[in-house]
Amino acid sequence: MDNLTHGLAGALLGQAGLKRKTGLAMPALIMGANIPDVDAACFLWLDGVEHLAFRRGITHGPIAWVLLPLVLAGLLYGFDRWQARRGKRPEGRLPVRFRWLYGLAFMATLTHPALDWLNVYGIRLLEPFSSRWFYGDVLFIIDVWLWAGMGFATWLSLRRERHERDWRTPAQVALVGATLYIAVNAVISWMVGVSASGQPAIASPLPFASWSRELIEPYDENRYYIRQSLVGECRLDTLKHLRPQNNELDAFLFWSRAPFAERAPDGSVILRDARYYDPLARDRFTVALPEVRCEPL
Repeated sequence: MDNLTHGLAGALLGQAGLKRKTGLAMPALIMGANIPDVDAACFLWLDGVEHLAFRRGITHGPIAWVLLPLVLAGLLYGFDRWQARRGKRPEGRLPVRFRWLYGLAFMATLTHPALDWLNVYGIRLLEPFSSRWFYGDVLFIIDVWLWAGMGFATWLSLRRERHERDWRTPAQVALVGATLYIAVNAVISWMVGVSASGQPAIASPLPFASWSRELIEPYDENRYYIRQSLVGECRLDTLKHLRPQNNELDAFLFWSRAPFAERAPDGSVILRDARYYDPLARDRFTVALPEVRCEPL
């Protein structure tokens, strides 16, 4: 999911009452909920779509679940000690307890892969022990209804806290509501997927109409039905021998769940993924192979 959703998840955990467990609990929860996305730094050294083979991998796997919260807790604990030595530590801050700081950061970090699993993009939950991709097909990567519900509950909780009223209940209700919302969408995706005739299909949630699904059904190894339209014009098996020589191609095929190839106007190949096939934004998640001729199906 997007980082606003991750951040709101961490904030709601804090407003549900966990922020009273230790000083700097809210930074631990909000930053912990986002910390696996440190892999976004790969954009600094990778070209084109090579990042697809790196994102949602090692920093989202079991080792990172343990180590990243430990690093975060250590930095926050050290920051508190540094402020205390300089005489700049806020008087109203609760005592910082490292065990609680680590426990909260660990809990928040676990929410990240759980939420990322929900969409069709996928996540390698077992990296580095396995590079298998897992897909939930439950929510679009940006869900405006989660934004609205979680954002409003966070605002209401903070407002009530300022007025010394019950501020935990709105956050707790929002967390339960978000869980139920996700469960309902999981059932919708399952029902749409199993209703497809013949072969397993990808039930891709739509951005605003979260109750609707775009069905992606395989026709054969090279083509897919998207909105009942058949896509795919070139053979894919002819590209496999190029993977060792082309980093972008190798990364794309490693990441892709529903790859197909189209013929460019000059007769070369454009590689796409059916999950992100948008005629209005044809450049996204694509690899152009200008030196490769399209072998028609």
